[in-house]
Amino acid sequence: MSSYDAWIMTLGTEVVQGRVINTNASYLGRKLTLLGFRCIGILSLIDDIDAIAKYLTLILHDRPRVIVTTGGLGPTYDDKTLEAIAKALNRKLTLNEDAYNMVKRKYEARKMPLTEERIKMAYLPDGGIAIPNPIGTAPGCWIEVDNTIIISLPGVPQEMEVMWETWVESRLKAIGPSIYIAEILLKIVGIPESSLAPIIKSILREAPAELYIKSHPKGEELGKPVIELYIMYSNKDRKKAMEIAEIIANKMIDSIKRGFSTSIEILSKNIT
Repeated sequence: MSSYDAWIMTLGTEVVQGRVINTNASYLGRKLTLLGFRCIGILSLIDDIDAIAKYLTLILHDRPRVIVTTGGLGPTYDDKTLEAIAKALNRKLTLNEDAYNMVKRKYEARKMPLTEERIKMAYLPDGGIAIPNPIGTAPGCWIEVDNTIIISLPGVPQEMEVMWETWVESRLKAIGPSIYIAEILLKIVGIPESSLAPIIKSILREAPAELYIKSHPKGEELGKPVIELYIMYSNKDRKKAMEIAEIIANKMIDSIKRGFSTSIEILSKNIT
């Protein structure tokens, strides 16, 4: 595994059963990638302490740099994520003073009592750091285990996203690989994906390891083929990142035009 590997765990029975669309996974996968982390996988599990602890232990065995979990931080009986993390780490789940004060302020502002269920949200595994939740009530948790950071965020997308953007992202950026990601998206009309595959394979054979190319069919393979071709290249130098991505895109365009009569359009260029 590389030193910047990452895993995403989207937790919740409602997610696994398909009752909730898993937008958290795509959001986090994109965010982590643009920070330079290599997303190894996304795992969805039901709200079960033993299952979550079991698979978290397996992931920890490979020592990824980051694991992000979403879901299971609320006040109800099935919110068990932090209890499962505590079990996997063999740590106690204890009342965290910062988390408690965050929860307390939220309910005091609404003149609502601190019930057992509400205080439950302030229990974190020993060593955990409470992550503020600007728009919800459940704090998140940041906990470090050897060289791995486990970040637990709520499952409600709006809460998860604002916590990521206001607190988590800047901290991960500071420990990430400090690279620039250049992206180019091409639209290719009239070529089946199977005909495009050998060209991609040939270019990748001679390309730098940091290059990633992926074809996405948008039409019919044997009817009206339309391919969106995604090219991504990362480098510590901003200018070089885009230069290499453009060289690869031009090489791809030239190779396609030599063999096929087709329409190729550059849909977007971006560098982060």
